[in-house]
Amino acid sequence: MTADRPHDFGTGAGPGTGTGPDPLGTAEGADRHLGTDEGAGMGTGAGTGTGTGPHLGTDGGTGIGIGTAEATDAAPGGGIAAIPGAKSVAAPGHPAGLDDSGDDGPGGGILGRAHRALTLGIISVVSLVAFEASAVNTAMPVAARALDGIGLYAFGFSAFFTASLFAMALAGEWSDRRGPLGPLFSGIAAFGTGLLIAGAAGSMGMFIVGRGVQGIGGGLVVVSLYVVVGRAYPERLRPSIMASFSAAWVVPVIVGPLVAGTVTEHLGWRWVFLAIPALILLPLVVMLPALRTLPRTRPAPAGGVRQVLGSRRCLLALAVAVGACLLQYAGQHPAWPALLPAAVGLALLAPSIVRLLPRGTFRAARGLPSVVLLRGLAAGALVAAESFIPLMLVTQRGLSATLAGLSLTGGGLTWALGSYVQSRPRLEPHRERLMGLGMVLLALAIALVPLALIDGVPAGIVAVAWTIGGFGMGLNISSAGVLLLKLSRPEEAGSNSASLQMSDALGNVTFVGLGGVLFVAFGGGEIAAHAPAAAAASGAAGHSAASAFAAVFATMAVVALTGAVTACRVK
Repeated sequence: MTADRPHDFGTGAGPGTGTGPDPLGTAEGADRHLGTDEGAGMGTGAGTGTGTGPHLGTDGGTGIGIGTAEATDAAPGGGIAAIPGAKSVAAPGHPAGLDDSGDDGPGGGILGRAHRALTLGIISVVSLVAFEASAVNTAMPVAARALDGIGLYAFGFSAFFTASLFAMALAGEWSDRRGPLGPLFSGIAAFGTGLLIAGAAGSMGMFIVGRGVQGIGGGLVVVSLYVVVGRAYPERLRPSIMASFSAAWVVPVIVGPLVAGTVTEHLGWRWVFLAIPALILLPLVVMLPALRTLPRTRPAPAGGVRQVLGSRRCLLALAVAVGACLLQYAGQHPAWPALLPAAVGLALLAPSIVRLLPRGTFRAARGLPSVVLLRGLAAGALVAAESFIPLMLVTQRGLSATLAGLSLTGGGLTWALGSYVQSRPRLEPHRERLMGLGMVLLALAIALVPLALIDGVPAGIVAVAWTIGGFGMGLNISSAGVLLLKLSRPEEAGSNSASLQMSDALGNVTFVGLGGVLFVAFGGGEIAAHAPAAAAASGAAGHSAASAFAAVFATMAVVALTGAVTACRVK
């Protein structure tokens, strides 16, 4: 029989022998348990059942039957632990006598004994990044105005993504050669440093530099976490831990805009950036003990810092980042002198990105290449649209920074819901359809946003639209992470995770940059500089503003629909 609930036991399969050196049979010859994952054990009803919890005779386990009890789904049988010196007897319906060194706690899930500390640490880190993202979206319109940098508004976002693109390649090489701990903790430190630089900036240029340093930290962290997931969690738990990545956004997207808006309005936008670094200590304290238990990575023959920075992938990623910066600069300065940086940027970016991502990515080859491409289309369309929503609501509808930020809150909640839905085992055969549906929902959401520019349409239409888009992203993004790990060999987990995240960052850079170009080209830079919408929402000014924002959102809706087509090729 197949056990399919956390506390189900596999039925007995007759006498057998342990797979480890211990005569009683241990989990991979190490921990003495009752037939836990990929191990062997000894106890009543031991056998070869499959499932997702710490039951007797789970995935690939064998054991020695010493009783006749047979477990059923409705009434799992108990048994005596096969641990020398152990005197506990399992109560009916629970795993038999697992000690504190066990691989699995109750339920054997991501919050089981073996993974609880690491899961909580990962959630802490992701929550910190989520809180920062929510807070920055809320404070950015006010910060750009205060620094007289509305014309460079898009750079405040794209600098983060451009820098993170290089850092992701660095993290992939670093993790494969030396393990994920170095890039993870270096990334957390860089992330905090960038926040301090941005908060203390006296000009928009220095603010953009701070955002770039933040991007380096964010790129190092996100790839390192993917590598940690690939090494620390069995394949059956990866959909759940990927869902927890999204769930970690729930509280920040509720609290972040409200806190950031209140701080911005009463204390000033700088404190939104300067206060967040204080939260960095919590993830460090929570994660370090759990991370120390991960298997040590044997350094590669050429695994020093100089070799990592000089690796082919890092150099290509640097070329892509520099090229993207030059292209965005040229796009926002439409004049003859801008042709030179545009040409140099294109020459750097185009050949480098083709070599950096898996072969066939840009022609949507089936399998891993399409997964990587889809991630860039999904993330780029969402972030480019989301970056301009608070600015539109503040400048064209006269909303406060707090209310503008809160309009995005529903998207974070439904993102977590969509991620939970995709993690259900019965939906696994339909993963590519879920990803396609997610992109269609995102396209619909982005297309609904500019309706808020029409007189008589409530500004709340944006909040409704973003709940739809968030659910679509939850279906899509988490599924992409699951498929990537499934399609990657262990020794390629770091590089492929970096490719996925670099596609994410490249999509953000490309489409946020494109959004900035469209916004300025249609007159948005001039209009947004005149504050509240009530004055700017009439006559030619109002028409130009509507055209600038509508051009951005219409383009991103088309990008999302392109992603829906690409989703048909992820398998």
